[in-house]
Amino acid sequence: MAENPLSMHVKMEDFLPASEEEKAYMVQMRPSSTFFKDGCKRLFRNKVAFISLIVIVLITVGSIVIPMIWPYSYETQLGVQPGRPVDASFNNLAPMEYSRSEQAIIAEGGKVFPHLFGTDAAGRDYFIRVVYGTRISLAVGFFASVIVLVVGMTLGSIAGFMGGRVDLFIMRIVDIIYSLPDMLMVILLAAVMRETLAPVIDGTVLARIGSNIISLFVIFALLYWCSMARLIRGQILSLREQEYVLAAQATGAGAKWIITKHLIPNCISVIIISTALQIPSAIFTESFLSFLGLGVNAPMPSLGSLASDALNGITSYGYRLVIPAIVISLIVLSLNLFGDGLRDAFDPKLNQ
Repeated sequence: MAENPLSMHVKMEDFLPASEEEKAYMVQMRPSSTFFKDGCKRLFRNKVAFISLIVIVLITVGSIVIPMIWPYSYETQLGVQPGRPVDASFNNLAPMEYSRSEQAIIAEGGKVFPHLFGTDAAGRDYFIRVVYGTRISLAVGFFASVIVLVVGMTLGSIAGFMGGRVDLFIMRIVDIIYSLPDMLMVILLAAVMRETLAPVIDGTVLARIGSNIISLFVIFALLYWCSMARLIRGQILSLREQEYVLAAQATGAGAKWIITKHLIPNCISVIIISTALQIPSAIFTESFLSFLGLGVNAPMPSLGSLASDALNGITSYGYRLVIPAIVISLIVLSLNLFGDGLRDAFDPKLNQ
């Protein structure tokens, strides 16, 4: 007998317990995940950002490991030996070229490690100087970005949370710094601080780092924190009216606790993205100042100082300018593409 579709009778078989097969079919559980895991999955699916990350890792690891195993030092003049006349044949060697003494050793059956990029005017192996310059540029870019992060995050979070006169005072300082000519202030501060810091750090541990690098860090702490502070201030202003912040205030939590435990963790994606995009800017600024002679102290190389030194023989040894320029471009391009990938992966507004 066919069932009447208009019948109001309850079908008891609909209330029977479901079998395991029916449960498996009806209930499809998604594995638990977090915001960070989802962001990493989106980042790794971005081929351009992933390749850029691989390039950055390879360059960083190479700049750390290669100087440990390379037979030449960045500051050793190969043609200068104590008690012997200077061998000028080591100077200005072309890539994969050997000096007269090295050719004699090879002719006798000996082995000489090649100069991949040749040597400079002082007879120093150019490849290891490029590698060491890459290490210096990356280190300066990383630590300068950390300084910008700390200063900008501290002042931006205080301005955004406190509001009122505190916010007004900090933002007027930001406006004043923004009104200054950027590169002119950087050059003037670098020139002045190089002279003032040198006698202060003489004889201390900081003397090994050099007054020029320390002045670079001070410049970043003074001038380059404004963008980070304004960005974090805007995030804090939108978050401080949330219910969990009001609940923390109602329980008696202080401003420091609310900022560090509630507001900053909810801004972490923006902080990571901004810091990643700040590193190439710091590297470019360091290279620019080193190119002008205001960067690292000689004989320590950086990519900018190597390019500056190559100008003296650009007509005869143009590759010495091209090589550090290519390395700078590769590093900055990879970091920018990786920063864009981070923004696409971790910015909540782009993933709605």
